[in-house]
Amino acid sequence: MIWGGEFGRTPSAEGQDGRDHHPYGFTMWLSGGGVRGGLVHGATDEYGWDAIEGRVHVHDLHATILHLLGLDHEKLTYRHSGRDYRLTDVYGTVVKEVLA
Repeated sequence: MIWGGEFGRTPSAEGQDGRDHHPYGFTMWLSGGGVRGGLVHGATDEYGWDAIEGRVHVHDLHATILHLLGLDHEKLTYRHSGRDYRLTDVYGTVVKEVLA
């Protein structure tokens, strides 16, 4: 199971209507299917603004999800117009720390 939002939320706001958004540190929740239970990977600063430990790029997240589905993202490479393409672009590393 995978859960995530479209962006992070700060614990405070500069204005009067809700909390601020930020793209520098947000939460993804994974469970089951080969994911290590009870693990917290990474951390943000005290304001919840910047990821400061265990940063995971979206390409790494996608490579990890494909791995959990039994697919090697590097074997999904195809060449088009002289450039290699795949679901993780031509990047991504499986985040082994979150695997059971």
